Amino acid sequence: MPVSEALRRLALTTGFWTADSATTDDADQREMRVTFPVTGGYALVLDLDLATGERSLGLRGPASSEPVQLGWAPADGPYPAALRWWELDLCARVIAWEDPTLPHPGLVTALLSPFAPVTAEDDEQTVTAVREAAYRSLRREVAPVVPHGPEQTPLPLFAGDDWWPAPPAESPQVLDEATIAAITRPDWSFREVRGGSRFPREALADLVRRAGEHLRLVPHQQWYADTWPLARQILDTGDLRRIPALLSALTETGCDHPTVLDALSEPLVPAEACWMVETLAGAEPGALLRRQL
Repeated sequence: MPVSEALRRLALTTGFWTADSATTDDADQREMRVTFPVTGGYALVLDLDLATGERSLGLRGPASSEPVQLGWAPADGPYPAALRWWELDLCARVIAWEDPTLPHPGLVTALLSPFAPVTAEDDEQTVTAVREAAYRSLRREVAPVVPHGPEQTPLPLFAGDDWWPAPPAESPQVLDEATIAAITRPDWSFREVRGGSRFPREALADLVRRAGEHLRLVPHQQWYADTWPLARQILDTGDLRRIPALLSALTETGCDHPTVLDALSEPLVPAEACWMVETLAGAEPGALLRRQL
């Protein structure tokens, strides 16, 4: 499991995503490393300095123990364009497919998308939709409301709600809609770093090639080959109303992959459902989502 329990807890705090300053004063937790294995021995490595807010993204190859830096960012930005959006989207899909504890869009996309800013080559609307879905997928477990009010029937004068106000209930959303809109707004002030002599262009290209091949093989795997025609039909028509039928067909074949079942289950999130249909149909990432938008 690449994401530690400490990071999972931290990711459920609003300040982790919005604060411009330190998120911890604990010297023992000043630095945190998150390694996302992708495929072929490659991994994306995110280093977090929780005291300063600095972040660094690296690429670890199959024959190395330490990552080569792709880009570094101070707490207040700007972030480097270390990855193209389609590269991150592709890798995030493979990561989520191989680790059912990391649904997509979700924590991977939310953590790494600042290193893949929108460029003139991207479909801004599609990128924003995926990023928004990623931040919305960060949901807390909310404890049941503790009973409040008088223990016995009060006198009529004191029976009003003003006398017994309910305690504020915590929202399961880590970020409200206004905050999500603010942090997913395209930032055109990014730094271009891919032209540097130390940037691992060949290794990154090999990773992307392997990730693409990894996804292309999915429709040929057990459980998914029989449902490929239905997934392809949804892709060709753009009719998401057929998704319950796809979910039922997958269940009947014995599919128990949590990420697959969750992405196709109600309540349906278009960005999540589309990436799964695209994967099961062997289609280009974003092919269905762009039509839905």
